Formats: sequence, structure tokens, C-alpha cells
Amino acid sequence: MLCYHMSFKFPSFLVSSTRKMSSITPTEKAFLAAPHFAVVGASKDASKFGTRVLKWYQARTYDVVPVHPKEKELEGLATISSIAELKAPSETSVHIITPPKVTLSILEKARELSVPTLWLQPGAEDEAVIEYIKANDLSDRVIYGGPCILVIGDDIANSNINSAL
Repeated sequence: MLCYHMSFKFPSFLVSSTRKMSSITPTEKAFLAAPHFAVVGASKDASKFGTRVLKWYQARTYDVVPVHPKEKELEGLATISSIAELKAPSETSVHIITPPKVTLSILEKARELSVPTLWLQPGAEDEAVIEYIKANDLSDRVIYGGPCILVIGDDIANSNINSAL
């Protein structure tokens, strides 16, 4: 499976879908352990990665809300126009599939709202975003730099289930 966004391409042999449980980070585990999820970057175009990520959450029956500034509904779900509208931001993991300039503003708002964990899909970050993450001590709360939930998400979810047993 290929997981790519914008100009980035990560073939499955680089990001294995059978990662060893020990290679799953605490941030990845915490991200999928949240009771609520928001996906920023989904659209009406089912071929776009934002929509594919939204469908990933839906297929696994996670409590997910799409965030879109203009659309009122995506994939049968009511949208919110901003993460500022999250009902429980401190209990919501936010998945970001946006261009880096948009990502930066979302990170700023997420920090203000005390969002516990964020996942930047490949291509959603640039130098400015990475600098912001590091300068604001968010490295332990933000997944960035390549992991794709479409490739490794099920391994993380299974790890969380196994840890609970």
C-alpha cells in the first residue's frame, strides 16, 4: 500500500504495516486511545487522503467529526468549521491532513485548546511547523515526519487492545 500526501510517497516496505509492537511510540498509542477524534482536511473528493483518513476512522467505528470551513456534511457526518468547535477538545485527538501553512494555525489553536495529541499526515508539515512543534514543547504530543495512519493505524489499535487485556 502506498501512503502519500502532496509530494510525499511512502511505499509500504518503508513503513511496514506489521511494525513490531515495541516500535509503536507512546504518542501513537495515546493518540488512538482518545475517546474522540477530529479529522481536519477531509473533503467531498473521496480520492483525497483527508477523506480516506476520515473513512478509516468510520470503518473502525471511532467517534469522529470532520472539520471543514465550508462543508456542512462529509461522508454522512455533520462537520464543524474549526477545532475551536470541538465539544471536548481535551479528550479529542486531532488528525491533520492540510498544507503546512494551514497546519501551523491548527497547531496553534490545538495548543490553546489543550488538545492532547495530534497526527500530522505526511506532507502536512514543513520547517516552520516542525520549528513550532519543538519551540512549544509539543514533540511528545504530535506525530509527524512520516507515519501514515492508513498503514500503521491498525497495528497501533491492536497494540492498545492487547495492552488492555
